[in-house]
Amino acid sequence: MIAVLLAALSWSLSSALTTIMPLDQVKAGQKGKGRTVFEENKIEEFDVDILGVLYNYQPRRNVILARLRGKNLETTGVIAGMSGSPVYIDGKLIGAIAFGFPYAKEAIAGITPIGEMLAISTEKAKSSSFPSARLSFAPSLRMEDIFEIWKDGFAAQQDFIAAGQACRFLKIPLLFSGFSSNAVEKARPFLSRMGFYPVLSGHAGQAVEKLPSPEPALREGDPVTVQLISGDMDMSALGTVTYVDGNKILAFGHPLYNMGPVDYAMTRATVMTIVPALDNSFKLAATGNLIGAFTQDRTPGALGEIGRTPRMIPINVRLIDDNLDLKEFKFQVINDRILSPLLANLSLVSLLGSEGRSNGDLSLELDGDIYLDNKQSVHLEDLYSGNFGASTQDLSGILTAVIYLLINNEFKDVGIFRIDLNIRASEQPKFAYLERVWLDKYEASPGEAIDIKVYFRSFRGESVVEEVGILAPHLPAGSEFQLVVGDAASMHQVEMSQYRTSGFVPRNLNQLVRILNNLRKNSRIYFKVVASKPGLFLKGEEMPNLPPTMKSMFTSPRAAASSPTELSISTLMEYQMPLPYIFKGMAVIPIKIRN
Repeated sequence: MIAVLLAALSWSLSSALTTIMPLDQVKAGQKGKGRTVFEENKIEEFDVDILGVLYNYQPRRNVILARLRGKNLETTGVIAGMSGSPVYIDGKLIGAIAFGFPYAKEAIAGITPIGEMLAISTEKAKSSSFPSARLSFAPSLRMEDIFEIWKDGFAAQQDFIAAGQACRFLKIPLLFSGFSSNAVEKARPFLSRMGFYPVLSGHAGQAVEKLPSPEPALREGDPVTVQLISGDMDMSALGTVTYVDGNKILAFGHPLYNMGPVDYAMTRATVMTIVPALDNSFKLAATGNLIGAFTQDRTPGALGEIGRTPRMIPINVRLIDDNLDLKEFKFQVINDRILSPLLANLSLVSLLGSEGRSNGDLSLELDGDIYLDNKQSVHLEDLYSGNFGASTQDLSGILTAVIYLLINNEFKDVGIFRIDLNIRASEQPKFAYLERVWLDKYEASPGEAIDIKVYFRSFRGESVVEEVGILAPHLPAGSEFQLVVGDAASMHQVEMSQYRTSGFVPRNLNQLVRILNNLRKNSRIYFKVVASKPGLFLKGEEMPNLPPTMKSMFTSPRAAASSPTELSISTLMEYQMPLPYIFKGMAVIPIKIRN
């Protein structure tokens, strides 16, 4: 409590514009005024009747209960988008509107005391409140997977009980522009769980590369947004400014995610109207110009700095259809280890779902690059095909997984500098199914050439044959090796069985980048020669055909950072053949070494 009072005193001394009323002076029966915008950018006052103070509803957290009147609040109830609306008694600021009672018949609100909000400025730039999630290597992640990984952080909001009713943080209108309604509706259950109220809206903003020319300063009661995505697509969370001190502002009165130190874009907003609703009335608004960045996201609210340029991840998408028509999209997502993968997924699903088929057959050919701040890069290349949005989900899934694995790696902090995606769309399926594999010999001498023919049938029913040659490995006479011919998924299953593992965690950043650059592709036929040879599987890498001395060195307790898996079957050769189709099927063929 002393720290809160000191923070309030420090801010009040530095600002001659707003006087602060300490919480211990707030009493039941007092009358006050609140300020917010109900239309366009006109700040209007509404009446506030103080009902009392709930002390310590959470550890060292208090809330002021009040009844709101005027400006049709008796009909609408407390409005989503009012989060952060300042409340004054005798001209002194007491706090921000932050809580509401769902389905209440009156506009009863909870107010976060301004002293607790001022204390945000004293928070140190410590680690995020979300712990690192150790994740086994995954080549694809859906939106549902991200929420499952962070399920504890994205848990339902905590309520507190007042007069037998649950009171909770006000929903935050999440304004979407340039998104398909299908994508927004699919994400709605997850976003609602996070405390958002998704709304299809519009924007008149600009990219975040530069700040606009000087505009009138923000005022207490002005609408403001946290811009999560900007550019050709826009996604912004709407709140209200509580307190202004020079170029620093406080807003919302409650957390967005309670992430601690953040770097979120801050923009102006224009309120178009109030939409009354039985469950939750909300402000319908349009996002405006970039004016700064939010730097703290804490339980009592958000701290922002006007004039500060946030760091964003540019994503450039070039989409070409069957007619060679090119469409280009440029947007940016916030640089955040939890939200960046999620927002990239949502953006790409929406874009591809709008520009391509949502239900019919659709094939997507991806050729993209992810550039990192440390000069490394990851190249993505693959083919996805299916209907009912399957190809869109699959392509978005690989991008989501790669972004997540890179910025959540446990080895080094690495930022994503830019993402370029070239996508070729075709409204027809592109599958090929293995029919048989033919060899010109099933017994060979060491080093002897073996000709292979792979017969498969394309999606049009055409029979296709591809030829390749391999050399028989140098094995003892009378021994046997196996030729495995298959698709990416089958090869993965073979390897997981061979390595006796269901997954692995890379051992360093360089290995992670190398593996991401060599992900198995759907549009390949893979050839793998395996034989009974001793080897090891250690930290995601196979060490085949090891001599006994080398094997003992790696398995020594002094040398091994983690326990290696001893292999009885080692990989002797691998080869891949690119196809213009997604290949499906597998065959395992035994071959003998001639006596």
